Amino acid sequence: MKYENIKSIILTVLILISIVLTWSLWTFQPNYDTMESSNYVAEISVSEKQELHKIIRPDLALFHIKDRHHGTTNSEDLSQIMKEIKSWSFYDVKNVSDRIDNMNELMHGSGNVEIVFPGEIPIELYRGVLKFEEKKIPSFNFNRIIINVDHVDKENGTVYFVSTESNQVYMSHISTPYINEFNRSHFKNADAFPKYFPYEATSQRTVFIPEGEQELLVYKYLPAVLNAEEFKEALFNDPSFVQKSPVPNGEEYTDVSSKMTIDDESNMLLYVNPTVESKYYASTYELVKRSIDFINEHGGWTDPYRYVAKDEYNHSVTFRLYSLDGFPVFNERGLSEIEEVWGRDEISKYERPNISLELPLLSEMEYTMLPSGSKVLEFLQSRSNFKPELLERITLGYRMERDKDANQVILLAPAWFYLYDQSWGQITDEDLGGLLRGLE
Repeated sequence: MKYENIKSIILTVLILISIVLTWSLWTFQPNYDTMESSNYVAEISVSEKQELHKIIRPDLALFHIKDRHHGTTNSEDLSQIMKEIKSWSFYDVKNVSDRIDNMNELMHGSGNVEIVFPGEIPIELYRGVLKFEEKKIPSFNFNRIIINVDHVDKENGTVYFVSTESNQVYMSHISTPYINEFNRSHFKNADAFPKYFPYEATSQRTVFIPEGEQELLVYKYLPAVLNAEEFKEALFNDPSFVQKSPVPNGEEYTDVSSKMTIDDESNMLLYVNPTVESKYYASTYELVKRSIDFINEHGGWTDPYRYVAKDEYNHSVTFRLYSLDGFPVFNERGLSEIEEVWGRDEISKYERPNISLELPLLSEMEYTMLPSGSKVLEFLQSRSNFKPELLERITLGYRMERDKDANQVILLAPAWFYLYDQSWGQITDEDLGGLLRGLE
């Protein structure tokens, strides 16, 4: 064999060996055992997270038809209305506040549908629910959506976003087919909804009140006590350093800076962190979004709570329990509310019920009749210190209390409520004959 042939064979063998070794390196997988991290902390979820549209939602829709007014607070009705609105594409959003001469006419004029939210909503946050064609729109807050089904041209329909707190109005447009379909599916069927009558509190504000006597269901629930250990794991930065100790009517959890108290008598949970810096400015968007995200992080929506109020000065946000049929629930000790107060980077106060209405006692529920809205209005007007300009709303709702016959049972009793001078008050059958009770 010639020398050159031998060199070629040796070179070929070396190349083949190199290829085999390279392939082995590429495909080699070491057989390491799975390592457990001793510092890993599982995500704590007391209950389920909630989507934004379930937390920020209207509690009243009013249909203004010439000199007649109909409305609904029913959760299913409002869900159907909002489902349609969420499918629209809004465009050409602009501030028209300086063009509005009569706010009452804008909101309550014939042909208008008025979607009422219990609290002011930052549009930056609600963009997660509605669709806007423009990437950038003006920044504003609103608590009403006004849809006009009468004044529609071939191309555009008009929708207004209104803040009754700041008297700001933003106008937007949607395609005419959206308005026409909304007219057919909702506005033309509004006669089926209960009747409302107007009360002109001021020249710029009209309060709409349900007509006639009202029949509502009395709810009874066997509550479930929430797991305090889960809240400890969720709220404290390092739960391993938290100390638990008994206190009168409950227990207390503490670390070097925070404290969580469980009161078994009132069924309230209070978490405070006084070391958080409180002096800072947050926009409505930041405040409300942070508050919703905080509860979602530990699945704190143990019942159907809704966003109802914010206080930018005190950095607080309030969520209220609503009944299954869509009425607000009130309790003088805060048992139907979740309240958050924020510092610069962390929550400084978190107060909420430590029970959930888990088991409805269906066999013990029954209907009861409430007096008419006109009687309620007459009662308020008969008070010597009543000032119409301070009346913001009159609504049906529920009073949460312990059942007198069975202390372990939670009772939701129907009653009339009114928002007066920024505070909620209650009117019962007994009140119509005497004393008026305030809630806050």
